[in-house]
Amino acid sequence: MKQENSFISSGQRVVEIEQEAVAMLKDKINDDFAKACELLINCQGRIVVIGMGKSGHIGNKIAATLASTGSPAFFVHPGEASHGDLGMITSKDVVVALSNSGETSEVTSLLPVIKRLNVPLISMTGNPNSTLSKFASVNLNTKVTREACPMNLAPTASTTVSLVMGDALAVALLEARGFTEDDFALSHPGGSLGRRLLLRVDDIMHKGDQVPVVTVDTSIANALLEMSAKRLGMTCIVDQNGQLTGIFTDGDLRRALETEVDFKSANISQVMTKGGLTISAESLAAQALQIMDSKSVNALVVTDDSGTPIGALNMHDLLKAGVV
Repeated sequence: MKQENSFISSGQRVVEIEQEAVAMLKDKINDDFAKACELLINCQGRIVVIGMGKSGHIGNKIAATLASTGSPAFFVHPGEASHGDLGMITSKDVVVALSNSGETSEVTSLLPVIKRLNVPLISMTGNPNSTLSKFASVNLNTKVTREACPMNLAPTASTTVSLVMGDALAVALLEARGFTEDDFALSHPGGSLGRRLLLRVDDIMHKGDQVPVVTVDTSIANALLEMSAKRLGMTCIVDQNGQLTGIFTDGDLRRALETEVDFKSANISQVMTKGGLTISAESLAAQALQIMDSKSVNALVVTDDSGTPIGALNMHDLLKAGVV
């Protein structure tokens, strides 16, 4: 139990120290931050992020976040840069260099070449008086009062602050560019995120003969046969012009069973839900999910501009497509 309490105490202390460090960062989002954003948004080439060790890991993530939010960027390891990879940097680029001390030799050794290329340099350091910060076009101060490491050695609070500063840059640029969900989707086509942002109703809906449809004068019994045959838990009800006039679902069936309706002789129009919830084929599948969740229904009818059913989908279709 003592060891367990010690683990909890240590973990809580780390969180407190890093929370404090991030809170102090807010005051460092100042004119230098704005200048850095201007350099980045006016960049005609790529944003090249450089960092060694733990700063390199953070720099890699910052580059990935920038790239995925509309600011083309990539990470270059400073060790590899000294042996040829520096050729990736062009005069149209902007370099972002991370070093908590500002004196990391692998990073500072690249400064003469960066100067020769006349490439703008944004430094992210915890030492505003360091070689790196003095060389930079603008320095972003990421100094922390202490690391979460009890020896004040292992990069912990300092790397967290650098990561947050990188996120602040990426989001500020995202907003300035007017980056949209559609833009985001183009750089995230894979996985559930991509499916939620790119998948349209037309991509997953049932079409043609797969769509259960009956007319208003169809008997309840025959309507149930149509539902069973198409296995969507619902059927569309259309008028003589083929336009949607209602919907009948498993839920409507349960409610109808509680009435005195004669299932053999009554028409489906007597027990259907008039109108029904619809969606267009061009809508995002994620919008279909939102409608189903908010209205507590399991199926939607897809209609064209004239109100004619052209498709149908249910919650199972969304699950199968990975939208849920």
